[in-house]
Amino acid sequence: MPPEGLPWLPKQEILTDDEVLRLITVAVTRLGVEEVRFTGGEPLLRPGIVGIVAGSAALTPRPKLSVTTNGIGLARLAAPLRDAGLDRVNVSLDTIDPDRFATIALRRRFDDVIDGLSAAAAAGLTPVKLNAVLLRGINDDEGPALLRFALAHGYELRFIEQMPLDAQHGWSRDQMITADEILASLEAAFDLSPDPAERAGAPAETWLVNGGPAKVGVIGSVTRPFCGDCDRTRLTADGQVRNCLFATGETDLRELLRGGADDEEIAVRWRAAMWGKLPGHGIDDPQFLQPVRPMSAIGG
Repeated sequence: MPPEGLPWLPKQEILTDDEVLRLITVAVTRLGVEEVRFTGGEPLLRPGIVGIVAGSAALTPRPKLSVTTNGIGLARLAAPLRDAGLDRVNVSLDTIDPDRFATIALRRRFDDVIDGLSAAAAAGLTPVKLNAVLLRGINDDEGPALLRFALAHGYELRFIEQMPLDAQHGWSRDQMITADEILASLEAAFDLSPDPAERAGAPAETWLVNGGPAKVGVIGSVTRPFCGDCDRTRLTADGQVRNCLFATGETDLRELLRGGADDEEIAVRWRAAMWGKLPGHGIDDPQFLQPVRPMSAIGG
């Protein structure tokens, strides 16, 4: 996020809680979606998040439910979300140094995130997963320290290559810390061996740490793309389907919802959007265009 923030969507463009739940119902009951993850922006800022989780948990078949959050509001909401039916959380944490945290997050809320992690674990929202992005010249020396922190607290750590989804459009492949660099830094401090478990459509490649059972993952979206196994669909807060994180086009479901379409009409349009998914994100193509929406407006 840039220091000045980003423009807020007009309220009338954002899906209501009921509209969100209706689309989740279509996805789960008609399109075979088995897991629903609430991302952002920051999902814990949404006043109706607990009710949306509860409504999703009441569906048949019941989907697995998770939240990806910056963790700042998690200490307050971990128990209510667990009671509503949330299964687990992913928390973004790029550093365990409070001063570096303030530099990266532009706010001094490190202790709130640490408290949120503890509250999530105490509430049973496990496995608690940490998402970390290493930035050259800022926190690129913290890979081993982050892994030690995760191991000490029983969290599962995932490193993510920085992706061309920044609001400033300043991403540079030359400046990105690659999956190979991440692994090299970890292997200097730990014994890593390939995880024998089936990866399937999971975005992270995982390794056993010092023989296991603890694991660490690396999501190499840029240098180790997994497009062929990707089984995700993304719905934005304003009701647009994105069939790829890097898609330059979207499919409008809000129009159908508010135009009186029935569930099957919505399912047909959503299904068509996914069948139009390209075979790869094309970041290595010289003609690659970064999506207009930054990550904070897409949801990870």
